[in-house]
Amino acid sequence: MRVFTAALATETNTFSPIAVDIRAFEASLHAGPGEHPATPTLCTAPITVGREVCAREGWTLIEGSASWADPAGLVARQTYEDMRDAILGQLQAAIPVDAVVLGLHGAMVAQGYDDCEGDLLSRVRAIVCPDVLVCAELDPHSHLTAKRAAAADFFVYFKEFPHTDFVDRARDLWDIAVRTLKGEIKPVMSIFDCRMIDVFPTSKQPMRGFVDKLLTLEKSEPDLLSLSVVHGFMAGDVPEMGTKLLAVTNNAPAKGAALAETLGRELFAMRGTFMVAQVDEQTAVTAALAAPKGPVVIADVWDNPGGGTAGDATVLLAELIRQNATDAAVGTIWDPIAVQICFAAGEGAEIQLRFGAKSAPHTGQPIDKRVTVRKLVRDAQMRFGESFAPFGDAAWIHFDGIDVILNSTRAQSFDPSLYSALGIDPTSRKILLIKSTNHFYDSFSKIASEIIYCSAGKPYPNRPAETDYRKAPKTIWPMVENPWG
Repeated sequence: MRVFTAALATETNTFSPIAVDIRAFEASLHAGPGEHPATPTLCTAPITVGREVCAREGWTLIEGSASWADPAGLVARQTYEDMRDAILGQLQAAIPVDAVVLGLHGAMVAQGYDDCEGDLLSRVRAIVCPDVLVCAELDPHSHLTAKRAAAADFFVYFKEFPHTDFVDRARDLWDIAVRTLKGEIKPVMSIFDCRMIDVFPTSKQPMRGFVDKLLTLEKSEPDLLSLSVVHGFMAGDVPEMGTKLLAVTNNAPAKGAALAETLGRELFAMRGTFMVAQVDEQTAVTAALAAPKGPVVIADVWDNPGGGTAGDATVLLAELIRQNATDAAVGTIWDPIAVQICFAAGEGAEIQLRFGAKSAPHTGQPIDKRVTVRKLVRDAQMRFGESFAPFGDAAWIHFDGIDVILNSTRAQSFDPSLYSALGIDPTSRKILLIKSTNHFYDSFSKIASEIIYCSAGKPYPNRPAETDYRKAPKTIWPMVENPWG
């Protein structure tokens, strides 16, 4: 067998002011054919797992390029078309192939393209024969469109949020692909539109139990190959935004459709109960200061670069300062200019510095402080499960008992190693202020005495019923109370 694999992925917050060009991909991952590192990024595990599988099967794996950019705003049209056409050219050169296995995100939007994945997959299908297997692994915070479903044989999505299972799901993807290529099964997709948009953390009930149920069904139901909840991405203003339930069966579309609808309606019945309760910034800081021991993690859930925001909001930091908090560490605030100034000043320098709150309204005011530059690190990175997440050149600054990490590459707070990468012991601080909605939970929960979820400012469109969508459907919950009526 000859199998072609490649990856092209980012998550697009269409409301984000951060435009994306090729430099954003180069800052995260932009690898040419055969140059993908041994460790996968969030959406490139099909490549690294494919190496293992094809070596085991004695098959030929032809690797195309792999590109990933941290979530932000619209991708420049030329950037998308150039990366897309590079992959298509690599596929054309690899013909004949028996399968195409891709790593995608599912919420990529470019100037002129509401459905980048649908566009790419339909062009892939036009190149290969109708009987060539086309499949992909995707992030559940995405848009399952009719165009991409028509072009592919099957999809597998991460089940966990935080996405700790992206390698496991890549193995599921390849397992189904191998069995299909050996003639043992014929995967077909059945999709149910749940007519809703919500946030579904699997670190708490009821979503924890729902995902466990999916895993049990996959093991027990005959002819059921895979189940996925496509959460949807509420910051993506596109025509097919919303939550979907996907069942992949062994040539049993009626069974898949019935199961997808049953599970989809069960999910809809629990709408509005999934997201953890959030408090405002004053309540969050007051509670953290009153806690008997640390570290207390305050999650700034909506200034989350993983959702496409800048990650430079200062609302919570300003509240820490107002309440005279000390023994606190902030990780991170995105400010490439401030980082550049710190590098010019050098470690140990004491300088007057303005930083943060440059990107958008409702993110607070810039902080003006006389700071000490404690540590400077080029090309810093933190762990994320089995992978690493770069956060660029970074500076640790200190003032008034507060430590702040300034970074030049936007990245959400995945892991406590973001602190240790700069020489800060996170377990020694009373308060850790991080920027993430839920990806932080798996690692930070291991060291936290308490976790406080905070909604501060309005950097992210987190209330769909109030969001000024231009393209997204207006007939789903919570825009309407009963979309089935």
